[in-house]
Amino acid sequence: MTVWIYGGTRSGKTTALLNSLQTWLTERETATSPSSLIQPAVLVLVANDDNRRDLRDRLPASCFAPTPLTFKTPFGFIADEVLLFWPLLAQKLHIRAPFPIRLRPETEQVLATQLWQDQIAARNLAQAGVMEYRFIRDTLDVMQLAGAAGIALEKIAATLTMGFTEDQWEHQPEIHSWRQALLLQWRDWCLERGLLSYGLISWLYGQYLLGDRTYQQQLYRRYQAVFADDVQDYPALIATLLRDFLIVRPEGALTFNPQSCVRVGLNADPTALAGLQALCETHQTLSEQQGLAPELADTSVQLVLMPQSLERLPNLVCCIETITRAQLLRQTANHIVSAVRTGQVEPHEIAVIAPGLDAIARYSFMQILRDRQIAVTPLNEQNPLTTSPLVRALLTLLPFIYDNLGDLLNREQVAEMLVVLSQGLPQAKTGAIDLVRAGLLAEHCYHFHPQQPELRAIATYARWDRLSHRVVEQYQQIRDWLSQTRQQVQALGWTPPIVLDRAIKQFLWQGSQIPYAELSALRGIMETAQHFWAVQQRLRQHRSAELTTSPLRDFIELLRYGTITANAYPIQPNRDPSSQGVMLTTIYQYRALRHTHRWHYWLDAGSSFWENAGDKRLFGAPLFLEAWSGFPIDETERVEADQYRLEQVLRDLLARVDEQVFLCHSDLAVNGIEQTGPLINLVQSAQGIED
Repeated sequence: MTVWIYGGTRSGKTTALLNSLQTWLTERETATSPSSLIQPAVLVLVANDDNRRDLRDRLPASCFAPTPLTFKTPFGFIADEVLLFWPLLAQKLHIRAPFPIRLRPETEQVLATQLWQDQIAARNLAQAGVMEYRFIRDTLDVMQLAGAAGIALEKIAATLTMGFTEDQWEHQPEIHSWRQALLLQWRDWCLERGLLSYGLISWLYGQYLLGDRTYQQQLYRRYQAVFADDVQDYPALIATLLRDFLIVRPEGALTFNPQSCVRVGLNADPTALAGLQALCETHQTLSEQQGLAPELADTSVQLVLMPQSLERLPNLVCCIETITRAQLLRQTANHIVSAVRTGQVEPHEIAVIAPGLDAIARYSFMQILRDRQIAVTPLNEQNPLTTSPLVRALLTLLPFIYDNLGDLLNREQVAEMLVVLSQGLPQAKTGAIDLVRAGLLAEHCYHFHPQQPELRAIATYARWDRLSHRVVEQYQQIRDWLSQTRQQVQALGWTPPIVLDRAIKQFLWQGSQIPYAELSALRGIMETAQHFWAVQQRLRQHRSAELTTSPLRDFIELLRYGTITANAYPIQPNRDPSSQGVMLTTIYQYRALRHTHRWHYWLDAGSSFWENAGDKRLFGAPLFLEAWSGFPIDETERVEADQYRLEQVLRDLLARVDEQVFLCHSDLAVNGIEQTGPLINLVQSAQGIED
């Protein structure tokens, strides 16, 4: 029996899903013969990886035996299936590629740029006012959208031509056909070399694997039931999978939340998944509302969508209003400090939510609150790896070991490297090389050379005796290690990942003394380096023309450009809510991870970014939804879609706050322009707070 569980935010859908799963497992255990040693697994799908871990933790240990449970995200399941059945796919596609390597988005961008550079140069994008990076990213995103929707790549040009009628260069039919040709070339190039991007994985699964009879037989043999939470955030490809599965094996439960369609525009298709309701034998509707939604949702939506309304908001909503944004950040942080110190609320019960949390706002909150001894927890903070001094020091170290990279160095970088590396030496217990002495060493002992830069002997500096014995000894140890490692590289052919690993162990590894953020950065650079050189090795095997002559140079420049962020897998800080501090997050992150708090601070409440809730939409995303009419989307439809999305956001957020909402508004934005966003009527209807 299959159950369709329908309800709003915090209505108990996930709890009902878990209860249904436990009941099913109990009944199955009773009906299963003891002689059945091997049983098919139960597939449990969850919208994202954080929710997957939370759902798994909520199940008692008794549920994991004897029936195995497989927890997957939608894309994680698709990717694993493509890798598992790669021999079958290779046979159907008539290719002889080795076992595939999954491409990261940043590597995908680099390789696509190298593959298409001649064709893009011939088009002269700059003259058309189009950024090359943006055009390539949009083109690759279209492939991802088509794959997630189960649409053949050969239909992309026709889809884009029917959906766009504007006069812009990138919306012309000729450009749509060119995009399609580029993607077909990219597909063939990747398959020949066994490289799989996100879009290519979805395309392979939808076009070749999902409909294959051999695969279907194996799928139904491996899984006996499916339980899926928050299916409104799944792509249409998963709707096809679940539809086929439920017809053959009508066992499981699905939950659907119409207020929490977070990933629309990022390959999710709620309409396609809503159609699965017809295949479920039992329908369960949960109407209970939580948080402040019962008191505020309808009134707030009316005030936002009908600005002429004269409704007043209750005291549950207050407004912090200033003239400039700098004043707003300071006053909001001070209000949080006052509330915590007076015992009204604990730090982990507060969330600061913004449509877009820029670096200035994040730094201001973290600096003010931490200075007042209040913990702060940025949610999924993804700073570039090069914001970590440890990573910058490792990148500076590499040109001293490998040839022809001297032009990537300057004296400031060398001085920083000496400071950072000396902190891991035994003598650092009495003090590392300080900034002043490191600057003197870089000025007098660093020898620039485009092919082979070096750190010269300490005696090169005429007044080296003023540096102290400790600094001289630390400098010499760093210099000796660089020289010895360079010899090992020349003799044994060590790759940069090996050198980075040994440098971390020699200079940076301090066990539990490394803060979480720095540990994540070190994990990030090692994962990136290993992936980058695995791809380079694959290209070298195929003697690809796109194989760069200096992969290490490309690697260093890629990291310094800031493309790759410190979001390493799988280390996590303490997930106990009581150990967390004030949460800083964007609307998208907060809704995607399904958090709840006692108090909300809605930052930049007057900003126009609330119109799209701060969400990013992939290029052409509405054209790949099942609900698309097949005709160009006019301005009226766009406005209606934005209003519907904003209503969803308001109802969802209000259901995730239990006691108080503070609207934080500054009359002027950072650029000095008056803010008149869609929530301005809420700001004017809320009770103000005196500074």
